[in-house]
Amino acid sequence: MATTMHLDVVSAEKELFSGSISAVFAPAVMGDLGIYPRHTPLVTSLRPGELKIEIEGEEDQYLYVSGGILEIQPHVVTVLSDTAIRAEDLDEAKVLEAKQRAEDAIKDQKGDFDAAAAQADLIRVAEQLRMIEKMRKIRR
Repeated sequence: MATTMHLDVVSAEKELFSGSISAVFAPAVMGDLGIYPRHTPLVTSLRPGELKIEIEGEEDQYLYVSGGILEIQPHVVTVLSDTAIRAEDLDEAKVLEAKQRAEDAIKDQKGDFDAAAAQADLIRVAEQLRMIEKMRKIRR
């Protein structure tokens, strides 16, 4: 029985990961998914959140995905995301600035205010902040 599968994680900007893994955990819209080799084929949407990659004999890798599409085949998993960032590359100062801008936009609601876009921005930065905090705890 296969103990590994291939994972490709691609954003609009670049390929962030391509290689053999033992498991991946993804933030699907209907709930988090744990994917192991020989998983039933599936295509689903992703919500903003953490993508955890387990590689046998190596330290787990973490990526932030802004949403996107997840395709699962028995031996290949593909993640297509508008934005994907390695957890260690998240800039806390920039994330906090984005959070403040989204909160100000919701509070002020001036001009052509888009409530859905402002809420989506808040969700994205909240997930990024949660990931930054998790990385702090893992590295301790």
